Amino acid sequence: MEILGNSSHKIIHGDVLSSLVLVPNNSVNLIFADPPYNIGKNFNGHKDKWVSEESYLHWCYNWIDSCIQKLKSDGSFYVMTATQFMPFFDIYLRKKLHILSRIVWYYDSSGVQAKKYFGSMYEPILFCVKNKNNYVFNTNNILVEAKTGAKRKLIDYRKSTPTIYNSKKIPGNVWEFPRVRYRMDEYENHPTQKPIALLERIINASSNVGDLVLDPFAGTFTTSFVAKELNRHSIGIEMQEEYVKIGLRRLQLAKEFNGEKLKKPIRTFETEESATTKNLSLFEY
Repeated sequence: MEILGNSSHKIIHGDVLSSLVLVPNNSVNLIFADPPYNIGKNFNGHKDKWVSEESYLHWCYNWIDSCIQKLKSDGSFYVMTATQFMPFFDIYLRKKLHILSRIVWYYDSSGVQAKKYFGSMYEPILFCVKNKNNYVFNTNNILVEAKTGAKRKLIDYRKSTPTIYNSKKIPGNVWEFPRVRYRMDEYENHPTQKPIALLERIINASSNVGDLVLDPFAGTFTTSFVAKELNRHSIGIEMQEEYVKIGLRRLQLAKEFNGEKLKKPIRTFETEESATTKNLSLFEY
């Protein structure tokens, strides 16, 4: 295990349970947890498949308990998992925290679709707080267009003076953000990368400038990246060295790691476009 980075943005390279011990209790304002889903995804050669569902849930309950200890009294905890395991998370967490929202992250799919059942096109997120009477929620930072007022111009006749509905509103609990695709600028080589837009909404809503944001399963370090962009502090925990290197590069914490220069790999289409541009330039002379 090693701690990398600086006083504002730390990367802990190690196992989640042992790494969380290094984070002081009652020190974190916001936690976003996107653990392995126990569905067999390949994380740089490591399969996220436990010997049984019971062993997976036991492991999850351990890191969930540790995360709760790290939260400040007015802290917020967003947690994800596969649809089949979220009911267990929900029942477990409602005994320890207040679940304010059960969010559906909806996305379209361009991959192979199910043929004999209804394929999954969403991932669930629980929004929990320690104290339902005292927590951060920055309404004005996350407003979205309200079509009733902004586009349809419908009038609310229930008011003493009929007026057009508001043009802005707080998002509901169904969020539509596209999944990160290979040709997107933010793409990194990771099987379950979460979009910047998703983390922007969560961090804007549930933390303030200068707050500390923790991601115990950092992956491509999108949480830490967005936290830095929004002037928060961050801690990202990651077990895989390849993903730690992504974090060091994205957060601009180092230019090399163990003698290796940290550069974003060139994608196949970028090589093709570069070759095409070069060939076209030959005709300019």
